[in-house]
Amino acid sequence: MQNLSLQDTTANPAPLGLLGFGMTTVLLNLHNIGLFPLDAMILGMGFFYGGLGQIIVGTMEWKKNNTFGATAFTSYGLFWVTLVALILLPKTGWIEAPSAFAMGSYLAMWGLFSSVLFLATFRLNRALQVVFGSLVFLFFMLSASDFTGNHDIKVLAGYIGIFCGMAAIYTGSAQVLNEVFDREVAPLGAVIISK
Repeated sequence: MQNLSLQDTTANPAPLGLLGFGMTTVLLNLHNIGLFPLDAMILGMGFFYGGLGQIIVGTMEWKKNNTFGATAFTSYGLFWVTLVALILLPKTGWIEAPSAFAMGSYLAMWGLFSSVLFLATFRLNRALQVVFGSLVFLFFMLSASDFTGNHDIKVLAGYIGIFCGMAAIYTGSAQVLNEVFDREVAPLGAVIISK
């Protein structure tokens, strides 16, 4: 009997997800360091590019049988959607805004989740290790800021978030450039795995 397995010829969706995550993260953290208010620009980016965009990418990664990519992109897409909801829903008057303790707990849970994915990056590449390592630090710093009410911690977290977002932008851009030029134009720091 003939083997009828299909070869996957679809594009790599990861750069789209990394760029959606990275650009949205940079913009939110420019707000966190005080450059502009939390407005429709950030919430629009958060809901559509950071949120829906990454959810679509997660679905594409699932189709490619990439559990890490499906879990990461879908989860962080839903993070952005829930964050926008946490900000906008109280403005409707239908539901109370979360307390600082509740927001600190929310961010700490995302820090825990990101820690697990950070461990997985040790089987991937150095660029993703930088993205996820700084993301873990970002979530726990933002959580600490909410738990303590210390604005200086939030500003420091903002700078970490800008670094994290720029690392994601670099990683996504490097994947696009390396594929288009069919060689390593921008290094990702491949991890050598011995079995």
